[in-house]
Amino acid sequence: MSEDETTENEDAKFDENDAAPAPPAAKKRSGGGFVAWLALLLSAAAIGAVGLDYVRDRDAADTVADSDAQLRNLTASIGATQDLMTSLEASVSSLAELDAERSAAIERISRQLDDRLQQIESVPGRLATVEASLATLQGVSTGARDAWLLAEAEYYMQIANAQLQLANNPELAMLALTHADERILQLADPRLTNVRQALSDELRALEVMEKPDTAGITLTLASLSSVVDSLPLRQEAAAQAAEPAAGVDPELSGMDRAWASVRNAMDGVVKVRNVDEVSPALVAPEARYFLRANLSLQLQAARIALLRGEEAIFRQSLDDADRWIGDYYDEDSTAVTSARQTIAEIRDSVFQVAMPDISRSLRLLRQFNTLTDAANAAETNEPPAEAEQDQ
Repeated sequence: MSEDETTENEDAKFDENDAAPAPPAAKKRSGGGFVAWLALLLSAAAIGAVGLDYVRDRDAADTVADSDAQLRNLTASIGATQDLMTSLEASVSSLAELDAERSAAIERISRQLDDRLQQIESVPGRLATVEASLATLQGVSTGARDAWLLAEAEYYMQIANAQLQLANNPELAMLALTHADERILQLADPRLTNVRQALSDELRALEVMEKPDTAGITLTLASLSSVVDSLPLRQEAAAQAAEPAAGVDPELSGMDRAWASVRNAMDGVVKVRNVDEVSPALVAPEARYFLRANLSLQLQAARIALLRGEEAIFRQSLDDADRWIGDYYDEDSTAVTSARQTIAEIRDSVFQVAMPDISRSLRLLRQFNTLTDAANAAETNEPPAEAEQDQ
């Protein structure tokens, strides 16, 4: 072998030795790419964690703001409730005093009516006794008997007008007019025909008039007053409607059960409400007793006003009761709706009956008495005709 060929073979070997380390460089480049991807993933995870913390911080800030708003609303509601309690206590005190005064007045009027009824019931017997005594007396003139009967008839007519106009009692008015007609019938005086005709017209008017069921309305108001405690308040109904739904149905399984659990957990987290709507003032538990007691006293005041014939107080008491029911009680409740309808029917039906005028017979009888007295006075003061001629 020549020296040139030997040199070429050695150079070739050196070249092969120089080219052999190339594969480790490729492996080094492959390891560096994996590290880059791993760093990128870690950076994305860090960014996601920072974003999640930001979202959580923002949600926490919104929750704190909502809590502050709810706290302010709760503070305002507590203040309004305290004011309501104060006003209700004052109203209950005033109504209790008014109820005591009205109860005393009702008892006094009842005693007076009982006394009047006893007097009316005893008058026919006493008059019969007096008439029998007068009939047995000697020398009693017919004029005295007629004057007595006329006085009786006028007295009965006065009682009839007072019972109808003041006591709103058409039954007693009819009874008194009947007694007056009987007394005028005993006189048998043709000059009193127009008085008897007026009495007949007034009796017919009392018979056909529509008489309010005062006793039934009084019992209805008493029943409403007794069921006030059972009427549901508006905030109680709202609290029941806001209660969370029942748990997950045990019959569900798999994804349906998981979805139902998530939905129940997230239910109520977000609520949409109209901020322009004015919510009614909340009533504290200790103030509910005073609210119901005040409403019951208003119904009792209406009942007392009905018995006394005080239309203005009757209507005002029912209006106040209806307004309180509308403000504080659940209008969706059937019992509350029925109570308000009953109040409206009672308010518009009691004092709508027009009372007939039964004073015409009394005026005619008084005119007759005036003319008779004037004629008797003229006859008494007129001197005899013969005496005038002698003078």
